Amino acid sequence: MSNFDPNYAVQRGVGTDRTAAEIDQGLRSYMLAVYNYMAIGVALTGVAAWIAFQLAGGSAITPTPRGITGLTDFGRLLFSMPGMIVMLVATFGLVLFISFRIDKLAPTTALALFLVYAALLGVMLSSILFTYTQTSIVRVFFISAASFGALSLYGYTTQRDLSAFGAFLIMGLVGLFIAMIVNMFWQNTMMGFIISIVGVLIFAGLTAWDTQKIKEMYDVNDDGTITARKAIMGALTLYLDFINLFLFLLRLLGDRR
Repeated sequence: MSNFDPNYAVQRGVGTDRTAAEIDQGLRSYMLAVYNYMAIGVALTGVAAWIAFQLAGGSAITPTPRGITGLTDFGRLLFSMPGMIVMLVATFGLVLFISFRIDKLAPTTALALFLVYAALLGVMLSSILFTYTQTSIVRVFFISAASFGALSLYGYTTQRDLSAFGAFLIMGLVGLFIAMIVNMFWQNTMMGFIISIVGVLIFAGLTAWDTQKIKEMYDVNDDGTITARKAIMGALTLYLDFINLFLFLLRLLGDRR
């Protein structure tokens, strides 16, 4: 699974078999940490979203053509325009801080910030619990999880270099972001449908590419601190891929209340 190159050991004058086994074990441990951190983040997002939904009014919340009824004071604050802007700025700022400061942060600090980000994003995404039926949310979650697992496995095992494919996806992501901003004002249903399809395709591709990139970040010569930082950054990357894949699939397959 590690695609070990025997020349790596020969160049260092060590036993090939022993080095291959050590590298393979180290890579497995590293990737397991990535997926474990990511899974904890996803679980925390779900719990935070549920708690925020209950505090905002729970099952009493009802979307209507004139607005949302049944909100508590907390709900009105959270889902107001100022509240949503504050949450958006906080989550966006935090993920940028983690990304640009990861080399300076202690692993425990980086992990704590990642979990804070996951919780804040869960609070911000709690609105999907009154926008879509709970049954369809659960259904789409499992579809997303299965799709993510298959795509990540492909990215981990493929011998094909996905770098050029990844550069194309990044350009597509920029275009997707611009299209979403335009459609916020245009409110075109067909364009929204197309954006959702393109979003699913882009984040499906990013899942495979990011997995391969995270795997290639592993270096047997790294100390424990550097490896831990890489694992946390990898977990954050895959976490974002999964959350976005889930949200775009929900827009396509979710049943609105």
